[in-house]
Amino acid sequence: MNKYTEITPELMELADLCKKNNAIDPELYAKYDVKRGLRDLSGKGVLTGLTEISDIISYKMVGNEYVPCEGKLYYRGVDVEEIIQGFIHDDRFGFEEVTYLLIFGELPTREKLDSFNLLLEEYRELPTSFVRDVIMKAPSKDMMNTLARSVLTLYSYDDMADDITIENVLRQCLQLIARFPLLSVYGYQAYHHYYQGKSLVIHPPKEGLSTAENILRMLRPNKSFTKLEAKILDIALVLHAEHGGGNNSTFTTHVVTSSGTDTYSTVAASLGSLKGPRHGGANIKVVKMFEDMKENIKDWEDEEEIGTYISNLLNKKAFDKSGLVYGMGHAVYSISDPRANVLKQFVRSLSEEKGMDKEFALYEKVERIAPLIIAKERKIYKGVSANVDFYSGFVYHMLGLPIELYTPIFAIARISGWTAHRLEELNNAGKIIRPSYMCVAKHNPYVCLEDR
Repeated sequence: MNKYTEITPELMELADLCKKNNAIDPELYAKYDVKRGLRDLSGKGVLTGLTEISDIISYKMVGNEYVPCEGKLYYRGVDVEEIIQGFIHDDRFGFEEVTYLLIFGELPTREKLDSFNLLLEEYRELPTSFVRDVIMKAPSKDMMNTLARSVLTLYSYDDMADDITIENVLRQCLQLIARFPLLSVYGYQAYHHYYQGKSLVIHPPKEGLSTAENILRMLRPNKSFTKLEAKILDIALVLHAEHGGGNNSTFTTHVVTSSGTDTYSTVAASLGSLKGPRHGGANIKVVKMFEDMKENIKDWEDEEEIGTYISNLLNKKAFDKSGLVYGMGHAVYSISDPRANVLKQFVRSLSEEKGMDKEFALYEKVERIAPLIIAKERKIYKGVSANVDFYSGFVYHMLGLPIELYTPIFAIARISGWTAHRLEELNNAGKIIRPSYMCVAKHNPYVCLEDR
């Protein structure tokens, strides 16, 4: 046992004291009408700001009532499904176009898109010896921590690190967008080498390739990938690029930006939020849940057996005994998550190419059966459907991506949205975000040390 990480009896005693004196009566939240998680009892989010960057539609007003509807997601007023249909029709990649749209508020012309792609290529270069001196030294087993450390270290390489003018922050953010794939993949390669004893492979990015293509090229020893693989990864990046100002990591971006701090500190904070299993780490849980499911269900065609397993999940008898069916349900969407619907259309093709159509069929069955069982066994205020994490982890699994990179890939996409929201927060010069907490502790007199 490492003496620095040992949980001693003394520490256990202090932890018990900490638990005892930090327990708040749950009934007080209702008494004082506290919106825990900034959501009311119906699940509707508390309005804390305004944005023009994206819009999430999950209900319609019918008379004076909110009626759930099929989910829709708009980037700068443009339906994400139409965006994807557009670049798929043109047989090109879309993540860079979406990044431009989110940050600058309009779809680029071909000339502007080409110029933007060249700028990102220029910014992909890391500082001299950064890979050797930072990424290769003290590698972490968690890639999100590696990514955050790299981002914070880049502060030291920036002569204008604390300048928060729009021009400088834009420059910093675009460089981070361009560099995130390198920081993530190289961080994994260092871990793969030093922790797992594998060969160290470092491929530089290639000019003329999209973000998705370069991720696959840098990650694989032989640099090879199919067109379908790159296209589906690109679509996954597009769907993860932005999801409103209220999601945990983007709200973190707004909160930290409002304090006036630098870009690197802001992005590191957002990465810390995204790392959590309730946010960006959810797709890992989905994949692990399905691995357990495949081991414990004898007949993948037997819907009754599948239903029993799902019921066991809900009753804390299966997998991690958390009582959750990972990948099902969303804080906003009820009838459907449009990102899951879009991704599913392409997952079928990839599963056929990879010879994993039986696994895909199992996913489809769980997607259909789980909401019925959840509705039967749980009191829920709105409908439950598959969210984007339900299929994204399966996509990454079929692409052969290491599970350690699932959340960093989310970050590679979402930093486009974080950038747009950081610039929006700075441009509107809002107040520091400082919500209120009510203290429910009793006032007590000070007792002298000798009398305690």
